Amino acid sequence: MSLEITYKDLLSIQQARELIAKAKEAFLEYKNYSQEQVDKIVRAMFEAGYEASERLAKLAVEETGIGKWEDKKLKNEFATKFTYESIKNLKTVGVINYDKSKRVVEIAEPMGVISALIPTTNPTSTAMFKALICAKTRNALVVSPHPRAVKSTYEAIQIMQTAAEKAGAPRNLFQCMTEVTIEGTMELLKHRDVSLILATGSTQMVKMVYSIGKPAYGVGSGNVPAFIERTANIKKAVADIIFGKTFDYGTLCSAENAVVCDSPIREQVIYEFKKRGAHFCNPDEKEKLEKIILTPQGGINPEIVGKPAAYIAQKAGFSVPEQTTVLIAELEGVGKQYPLSAENLSPILAFYTVDGWREGCHKCIELLEFGGLGHTMVIHSSDPDIITKFALEKPAFRVLVNTVAALGAVGYTTGLDPSMTLGPGTLGHSIISENVTARHLIQIKRLAYELLPLHDIEGNRIQSSNAKRFHTSTTETKDIKSILEEIEERIRLKAGNPPVSTGTKLESTTDERKTKIYGSGITEEEIEKIIRDFQSKYPGR
Repeated sequence: MSLEITYKDLLSIQQARELIAKAKEAFLEYKNYSQEQVDKIVRAMFEAGYEASERLAKLAVEETGIGKWEDKKLKNEFATKFTYESIKNLKTVGVINYDKSKRVVEIAEPMGVISALIPTTNPTSTAMFKALICAKTRNALVVSPHPRAVKSTYEAIQIMQTAAEKAGAPRNLFQCMTEVTIEGTMELLKHRDVSLILATGSTQMVKMVYSIGKPAYGVGSGNVPAFIERTANIKKAVADIIFGKTFDYGTLCSAENAVVCDSPIREQVIYEFKKRGAHFCNPDEKEKLEKIILTPQGGINPEIVGKPAAYIAQKAGFSVPEQTTVLIAELEGVGKQYPLSAENLSPILAFYTVDGWREGCHKCIELLEFGGLGHTMVIHSSDPDIITKFALEKPAFRVLVNTVAALGAVGYTTGLDPSMTLGPGTLGHSIISENVTARHLIQIKRLAYELLPLHDIEGNRIQSSNAKRFHTSTTETKDIKSILEEIEERIRLKAGNPPVSTGTKLESTTDERKTKIYGSGITEEEIEKIIRDFQSKYPGR
């Protein structure tokens, strides 16, 4: 007699286990695909996701009430097209490098089943981004969406899976939980068949992920300072900052959070902000804003995340014109006693006036230390020496110059790797300081040949004083080249094979071996012959 599961936490745990089991089965098949097969699948996924960008953007805003669909559409296009363009030529199958001088062959290996957390602020773009980089690296993916964004995240993953399957990928390679609870998500993250966690979300959530003990790539909070130095192009600097802070209503963690203004240009900067629709709060308005920006526990108030400036002002208890772009509050300090100095993920900016780049430097460090260590900062300046000083001295791993921080950090307006997952390094309690992309999801197996022999061909010990590091001869180079070709051929022959069975394997008969077809029309008997020929040609290898 079977018992029906009625408790949501148990349903969620059961679903996590089922999805992981299906993902593992798909992975065991997909890991044998060739580079050509993988690249065909990745291209199909990019095209499908890009085409659905607007529909998914509208669905995300409708479901979550966060941000602007027009900007979410751009996020979706970025997460698919920019990501695809950056990884399409990356080799992720078979031999990916051979160092002649060191005689080391590097072979790409997938990681396995990857679990991922998807934030409510970017529910479709982050999901598609993670599916693409997993597809490129022959990994399977199971995501846990934010409870407020289940429908939109699920739809994004379904679009990726459907496109991948039509292009030849296994079923169930990319999956999304629909019964989302803390218990189910923890099961997904802790499960023994999960190899890696991709965590994008709040700082508290990322800390929890690292406490699990599994390999993980985590992000961190932004609290991005934007320094406008006295030599800056003021009009462009202000335009960039407003664009970054109003893009999807400030929901990117790389969005500008505080303006640090050099005193000689203060009045010009304020004038430009006001000209572009910014509202500078008076003391009473600032006090009201401080009361709603954070929760009693000190976290970001979810009721203001991704909302327009006029909505936030009304919620705080004062009114501003509907077309107001950002709310700006002038502050004297940084820290818990100044709530507006914290990251807010909405169109609210803190404003500081400093005297010179050194004081500006210290203020930016204060802001980063309060809630954005290792993440991002931007400097607007035309002085190369000051720009260099900022790059060397700031505790941020993305120091952007004269651009929109929100989009520069993710690689839209800069040459950084396109990514929706930005590592803050050990400063931000993460193992990675880069923009996470496909190359971070492959493992590298190394085939290393002897360089410094300890024995001669007769097995006699070579004296250390006579030992010399080996230099590859033409003959040996040819041998290694043959091995490289053989590795590539084996991968080609394995491509598309069914997954390895976990049950009892029955021996094939001679007739079955002759007729069973693998890969591109080759029988099991022919595969065995190739292996025998290889072993006789390279005994012991």
